[in-house]
Amino acid sequence: MLKIIKQTADFIRNIIQDTPDFAIVLGSGLGKLQDEVTPLHILEYKDIPHFPQTTVVGHGGKLIYGILENKKVLMMSGRFHYYEGHSMETVTFPIRVFHLLGIKNLILSNASGGVNPNYKVADIVILKDHINMMPEHPLRGKNIDELGPRFVDMSEPYNKQMINIAEQVAQNNSIKIHQGIYVALQGPTFETPAEYGMIKAIGGDMVGMSTVPEVIVAKHMGMEVFGISIITDLGGPDIALAVSHEEVLNAANKAMPNIIQVVKGLVTNY
Repeated sequence: MLKIIKQTADFIRNIIQDTPDFAIVLGSGLGKLQDEVTPLHILEYKDIPHFPQTTVVGHGGKLIYGILENKKVLMMSGRFHYYEGHSMETVTFPIRVFHLLGIKNLILSNASGGVNPNYKVADIVILKDHINMMPEHPLRGKNIDELGPRFVDMSEPYNKQMINIAEQVAQNNSIKIHQGIYVALQGPTFETPAEYGMIKAIGGDMVGMSTVPEVIVAKHMGMEVFGISIITDLGGPDIALAVSHEEVLNAANKAMPNIIQVVKGLVTNY
């Protein structure tokens, strides 16, 4: 596996000829953030050796290298999900590649369902912690010692300095923002009212189908991680609201200007 990761990293390195300051992964409906980047190279996933392919509407299929707020960024327009049938090894493959490219900082975005009663649709939440309820762990199996240790410290999954900077950026721009705990489930079904109730009961503020495997693998390799989420629907034991993927994308679209401001401010000031 390490040989394959290195081949992919070498291919990308030979094209971009530089070490990006940040890697950014765009979640459901968050593709407009790529318009803020001055592109230097755009690579289609299908043209990158060993790179997986995304199958979800609202997820592009491009790796964009360019400049954002005078920083060099490598941006994934479209991520890979366990529910698509990918293995965890495949889901987290790009994060492994980012590490071998020398990238130290990772920004992950996603869309999630809110169970915290203080959240509204299109609110923005910074991930301060997570609860992993995925059925497979991305580090299960033989450890690749060259990438990281067998047992990984997860006492600070999300970089506190990045969180503080993002909070300050939001405050300076009068953007309402929360900090919350993200619960990762397999999907692809949206949660039942009882499942939303369970998520709230175990201490979660929101729920989604991505991000956590990427965070775990990033921490395995010593990367610094920032996670940000758009609340695209609401649920709970006493709330039975129908939700569709289209509604998720619409809510993401509504929150996009604020997400862009926060991410740009973080990239500028970290």
